[in-house]
Order: sequence, then C-alpha cells, then structure tokens
Amino acid sequence: MIDLRSDTVTQPTPQMRQAMAEAAVGDDVFGDDPTVNDLERLTAELLGKEAALFVPSGTMANQLAVRCHTRGGDEALMEAGAHICNHEAGAAAALSGVTCRAVQGRRGIFTAADLLGHLRASDVHLPPTRLVCVENTHNAGGGSVWPLAALAELARTAYDHGLAVHMDGARLWNASVASGVSEKEFARHCDSVGVCFSKGLGAPVGSALAGSGELVSRARHYRKMYGGGMRQAGILAAAALYALRHHRERLTDDHANAGRLAHGLAQISGVQLEEGPIETNIVYFRTPGRNAAALVEDLRRRGVLVLDTSRDGFRAVTHLMIGPADIDAALSVFAQVLQKT
Repeated sequence: MIDLRSDTVTQPTPQMRQAMAEAAVGDDVFGDDPTVNDLERLTAELLGKEAALFVPSGTMANQLAVRCHTRGGDEALMEAGAHICNHEAGAAAALSGVTCRAVQGRRGIFTAADLLGHLRASDVHLPPTRLVCVENTHNAGGGSVWPLAALAELARTAYDHGLAVHMDGARLWNASVASGVSEKEFARHCDSVGVCFSKGLGAPVGSALAGSGELVSRARHYRKMYGGGMRQAGILAAAALYALRHHRERLTDDHANAGRLAHGLAQISGVQLEEGPIETNIVYFRTPGRNAAALVEDLRRRGVLVLDTSRDGFRAVTHLMIGPADIDAALSVFAQVLQKT
C-alpha cells in the first residue's frame, strides 16, 4: 500500500527502534525518567521556552493549553478550520467549559484586523474572550505556513487586549523548514506551543506542550487529571528524541514529494487542486461531480490510500515512508481511477 492518508501512519525506522530499546527509563509521573527529561529540555530549548511537558497526543497538548489559559465559561478565538475547534471531539467544551468561536480566515490564516473585528464588548450576556489559538502549519488550510509578520502583528494585538496566545504547532517543524524561520522565532510570539513528534518526524507516539515554567507546572497537574501521566515513558521519548535529532531537515523531501504529487494531479482530467500553493506536505484536491468515498475505495483496491474530506474532496499527505517512486506509482493509479472520460 502507498499510504497517503496522513503523516501519522509512519512507522519507526530501525535506528529509532534501537534507540527505544536502549532508552534509560524511570517513572515520569515522579519526574525521574531521564529520557523524558532530556526530551523536555531539548524541546523547550528549540522553542525558546522555559519548560516543556511530554504528552501522549497533540490533542492533549492543545487541551492542556486551553485549560491553563482559561476558566469555565470563557471563549477562545481561532480560525474556522482549526483542529482545536473541529477535530478534538468537543474537548474544549467538555474538559474546560470553553466555547470555540470561529474567525473566517484564508487558508487557515487570519489577521490582526480579523481579531479586532471579533473582540466582544464587556457585557454580562457575553462570554469573556481569553485566548487566541493559531495553527501552524494549518492542516485544513492545505499545510499553509503563517507568515511571521502576520503572526507577530496578531500576537501584539491579542496582548494589547489582554488575551493569551497558543499555537497548535503539530506541524511546526514543517513550517520552519518550509519558511526558513526557526521554531523558536515562531514560538516567541506565543505564550504556549504544542508540537507533535508522531507526524512528519515519524515517532510512534507523543507531543509536547511548551511555555513558562508556571504554565507547564499547571499543565502537568492537568495531564494527570486527564489520564496522561505515563510511567516508563522514556521508551517513547527516545523515539521522539531520535526524530528531533535526525528527521527534521529531511522534511524538505516530504515537501518536494507533495509538490511532485500536486503537479501530477493537475495533469489529470477531472481533478482540481484546491486554491493556493503547496507549501508543505499536504495536498487537497477535488473531483467535481464524482463521489469521493467511492473513488477512495477504488483507489484502496489498487493499492493507494487517501482520505475523502467532503462529497467530492480528498486529502493526501506525504511523509517519511513515501519517496518519489511512490508518488509516481500513486499518480499512475490516480490517473486510472480519477481520469474523467
């Protein structure tokens, strides 16, 4: 199978498995797993934050941030396609009592002016706005990268109005490689940042939340409350450490393969690429007038996996286990199945 459903489908490389097998471990809930501690220190350093916390998933990293920055009954502002709003099972409402309010952006990016237009007056009838969330890269925006100047201006506006800023940086590593802007420079404009090790970097499990020492201390308490306290987690942290040290620069390969895929899809009659450039490793496309679910099943039978995202829409994501030859083979199958006759 050529699996383009997500960059979460990667499997550990032999070298990563060796690092996991040889990891020094302890009990992380007691704070004495040396490999977890090393991972948290390195992550905080890369993001320019005082501390970081290893957690099982990106959803938990985001929801810990929401919990730490808000109180029940508050509101968080984010772009309409944000993962926190749409793909985390209503967790902000269920776990923190927080309403997600959508800002309509373009390819997942919204401006300081958009933020100003959504600020609420102080009124007993209205939920207080406490938090602004940005997603970088933006999944539903086609793997789009936040321009640094736009992020900086948005953050200044948020801070001027007493709001906290959290970045869902599940694919921040991709954003950094694609833009040439360091993760630390992106993170400098946010109070907290979540990053993922199990997407493009190829680790089997894990994310981290970074921020001030005080915020991470509170997040550690909520991690335990949410069932995220892990014991000999160094086995997993070792994979994340290996990924950070060896798999970040190679993300350029994934971006090149996504461009190769998009170029090939554009040559197939009946296929329309979603508007906008291919900035990182995500490609959205459509087959107007044809049922995506049925086409996905036909592709699967021929050895290619993609996700259907709407009645006639698809998403394909390149990753560690996909090379140029896989892209060319997938394009051959796409042409057989998707070509409009």
